Amino acid sequence: MTGPSARSAPSARSRTARSMGAALLALCLIAPASAFAYQPPASTYTTPDESDLDNHHGYVNRDGQAVHSPAHTRSGRVPEGASAQCRDGTYSFSRHHSGTCSRHGGVAQWL
Repeated sequence: MTGPSARSAPSARSRTARSMGAALLALCLIAPASAFAYQPPASTYTTPDESDLDNHHGYVNRDGQAVHSPAHTRSGRVPEGASAQCRDGTYSFSRHHSGTCSRHGGVAQWL
């Protein structure tokens, strides 16, 4: 038999795949982009002790938050609030993985 009446209905597997695809697309469209970005819990971020750092510069991150620029410590200890150590030995206080230590040789280790 040939023609339209000979076509079979879509298989259960293809219907399931389409449903899952539609659900993932809906999730991506509904969820804000910040939901997928790394953000340490606000309770874990502490302001570094300025007296132990070799510079007192800062910047405003993409969330509009003031963040201390990467710095060396005078004591050689890991400063409070540091999120990573850069390859040049500075400590970063970044709140996002993206761009951390970008002008300091990249991330040597996450803290």
